[in-house]
Formats: sequence, structure tokens, C-alpha cells
Amino acid sequence: MLIADHGSADAADGSNPGPQGLGARTRDRVRQTISERGPITAAALASRLGLTPAAVRRHLDLLAEQGAVEQRDSASVGGRGRGRPARAYILSEAGHAGMGSDYDDVATSALRFLAAQAGADAVDAFARQRNADLEARYAAQVAAGGDDVTARADALAAALTADGFAASTRPVEAGTPLAGVQLRQGHCPVQHVATAFPAFCDAETDAFSRLLGVHVQRLTTLAHGEHVCTTFIPMSAGPAKAQKAPVGTASVGKAAPARNEPKGTTISDEGSAQ
Repeated sequence: MLIADHGSADAADGSNPGPQGLGARTRDRVRQTISERGPITAAALASRLGLTPAAVRRHLDLLAEQGAVEQRDSASVGGRGRGRPARAYILSEAGHAGMGSDYDDVATSALRFLAAQAGADAVDAFARQRNADLEARYAAQVAAGGDDVTARADALAAALTADGFAASTRPVEAGTPLAGVQLRQGHCPVQHVATAFPAFCDAETDAFSRLLGVHVQRLTTLAHGEHVCTTFIPMSAGPAKAQKAPVGTASVGKAAPARNEPKGTTISDEGSAQ
């Protein structure tokens, strides 16, 4: 009984990093939050998840041992000022794969077979159809945002998150001619497929433009090796036709902190929390 009581207390805040029970569920929350908000520090994770910094660091250590997370100095992703830079965390390729499906290889193989049998145009048509289906499902939810681009972008992020894309938004360059919203997707359920077939990213970008009613610009993608997919959404209306930005293009303007980010955190152009 004494041992059982000790175990319960140890796991009360999810600090027990063992593979079973509350500890594993808390670790999944840590990984999900890194996916959505990374690069993010242990302190910011603790604040967002309501855990102690020590508990978060134990989960981070275990995720690092599994190769699921990678570290960056916060100074390299947004600046920290004087003193020793805090370590910020992002999901590694293995970390993203751990959130994915066991059917990734099957799906990719099936599309390769389709391309070999019917040509690349058949894969492109499939990618467009898949995103058209998503667009149809999201349309009513996004339309509920009215004519406000920010509200529509928030609605789109919510719909994407429900489908496993770990999406969030934040304003950039508010009050300037470059004002807009940055849509971030910290996870992609079809990342392996999109890596092999970029048509899926292109079709998704086109769908975003149609849903939002403005010209959007894809900045970075998980499929091309970045730690997050980012899309710039301008505040002013324009032709609802997407144009893909060159891979590696920097974010447009300096991003403001993401909505609902804990007080005291700072976020760089790529979304790092200090």
C-alpha cells in the first residue's frame, strides 16, 4: 500500500516519465505542444501545460533519448538578450513520425504505383480531390468567420487541428501595409506522402486560398524538412489563387506572439517561445 501511494503521488502532476498511465499521457501532451508551438522552452511548456519545470524536463529528457525532440538555442530562433540562451525544443523527424500512421508506407507505395500505371497527372488529380474534400468539410466552419480574415484563419486552424494538423495562428506586422496572419501547422498526417509527392502541398495551399478568399503564400513545409508548415495570409483581399513561395523563404515581417501564449514568452518569426 505504501508503494502504491508513493506511485500515485509521483504521477500526480504527470512527472513520472514511465511508459504507462498518466506519465505517458502527459508526455503525449508535451510532444503535441512542441508540435504546435515549437521551438519552445521547458519553462514555456510548463506554463502552458500547468506542470512544474522539473516535471517537463524529465519528459523532455525521455523524448530526447527516444530521438523525438531536438534542441535549439533560443538566441538562434528569436533572441533572448543577455545571459546564457535557454534551450528551445522542436520535434525531430522521428518525433513527427511517432505521431503519424503505420500506413504511411502503404499510402506512399500505392501512389507510386498509381504514378507508374497512370502517370504523374493521376497523382496530382488525386491530391486535388483529397483537398477538395477537406475544403468542402471546412467551408461552413470557415464561413462562420464572416468577412474578417483573422476570424476565418482562426476557424481554419481549428478545423485543421481537429484533423490532426496541430494548427495555430498569430498576427504579423500589425498596423502596416504588410499586416497579415501566419498559419502554422506543427504536424502533418500526410507528411511522408507530401515529401514524395509535393502536389499535396500545392493542392492544400490552393484550398486555403479558396477557403479564405485571399491570395495566400506558403513559406515553409514539413515535407521539405522544416520543423513546421507556415502560410502567410494577407489582411487585404486579393485573387483567391495560391502562389507557392520558394522553399526556405523567411516569414513575412516580425510575428507577434501567438494568441493564448503564456505571458512573458517571446516568439520569433518562426514561432519560438522563450
